[in-house]
Amino acid sequence: MNKIPTIIGIVVLVLGIATGVLLVRGSQFFRLGAAPEVSPKDVRITNISDSAFTVSWVTDKETSGFIKWGESQSALDKNELGPSQTQSTTHTSTISGLIPETSYFFKINSGGSDFDANGIPWQVKSGPTLAFVRSENLISGEVLTASGNPAGGALVYLTVGGGSPLSTITSESGSWVIPIFSARTQDLANYVPINETSTLLEISVNAGPDGVASAQIYPQSARPVPSIILGQVHDFKSLPPSSSSEIPRASIGLPEISTPSSGFNVPQNSATPSTSTVTLTSVNEGEIVTTTKPAFFGEGPPGTTLTITVESEPITTSVKVPSNGDWNFSPPTNLEPGSHTIKITWKDAGGILRTLTRSFIVQASEGPAFESTPSATPKSSPTASPSSTPRATPTPSAPASATPTQPPIPDSGSLTPTFALSIMGIGVIALSFIIWKKSNA
Repeated sequence: MNKIPTIIGIVVLVLGIATGVLLVRGSQFFRLGAAPEVSPKDVRITNISDSAFTVSWVTDKETSGFIKWGESQSALDKNELGPSQTQSTTHTSTISGLIPETSYFFKINSGGSDFDANGIPWQVKSGPTLAFVRSENLISGEVLTASGNPAGGALVYLTVGGGSPLSTITSESGSWVIPIFSARTQDLANYVPINETSTLLEISVNAGPDGVASAQIYPQSARPVPSIILGQVHDFKSLPPSSSSEIPRASIGLPEISTPSSGFNVPQNSATPSTSTVTLTSVNEGEIVTTTKPAFFGEGPPGTTLTITVESEPITTSVKVPSNGDWNFSPPTNLEPGSHTIKITWKDAGGILRTLTRSFIVQASEGPAFESTPSATPKSSPTASPSSTPRATPTPSAPASATPTQPPIPDSGSLTPTFALSIMGIGVIALSFIIWKKSNA
């Protein structure tokens, strides 16, 4: 009978050591205790195209976050930061440079802890490549707080005619712009046909702890959309058409730089009329575009040769305006996220060299039915979201073929588990020694 306490002590010691080993090797045990304030909520996948998609989420507490992703759920070897490195309660990150019709997997690292869907990374499949159709169909608006102040950093989601959702994030002034011509059907196989008077636009806003809002409107009345107030549900479907059906334009003027080609005076009536000059209608000054391969287009006198340069890494090409007066151009390679400039030069009818310059920002998350989905927690699957918002579903692992595009960001560490395990080990050994001494007394 004296050997029973000794056996119990050995069992406790073995269990203590085994638990310590498991805790050291399985860091996820500690992540189960991650602060709920940094757990991603309302996780949505939007802006899905053949080469990119956007992940957005909110947290109760201001924190930083990023996406771990890859082509295999067992090899998430790439990291993607959001457009801003400042801590926030609203988060968005765009994964670009993808292969068409390919499955990708990702986890969200929020506050230093990894979060997934019921122990399996979220999954999304890129769409097929579609032929570009020239369009100028953009809508814009602003989001305000209940007190009338701009709601900067609010996530804006847009569903066009029940298609695959689009998204963006408001600027500091609370404004936003979304190109609805890029909206795809739910299966991503086609663009959504848009009727100005009958295609329903469903807008939802999530500003984190500052509140949510929603609105419904038709395209003809959405340039711009009336102010959306947090905490309210708006029905704008009965509004008359907007006074201007054009794309939202920058309020600042863009002077054209003139360089004479000779010393002779050119008669004023021989210059290109203002109505026939070259225009760029697809991007506004300072606009944030939602794709790394934007399409530029506008109008110009038929037969005019345009020299187009896109910077920061210069891409220069020549485009001849066709007989219908509509020109278009798309960079041959994806543009890096950040600030860029497009410069268009041409000679007008009088031989004067003209230059048109616009600055824009490539950021596929800034510049898409309205229920907040439950919180996503580590090792716990988020409940179903609205049908218009794609959700990841666990699928068998695909072979990893992607290589890191930037240095991996290490998980944040802590000495607390080390101290806890050390104290636990010492305590288990001490308890076993006391039991052994008593059993031999």
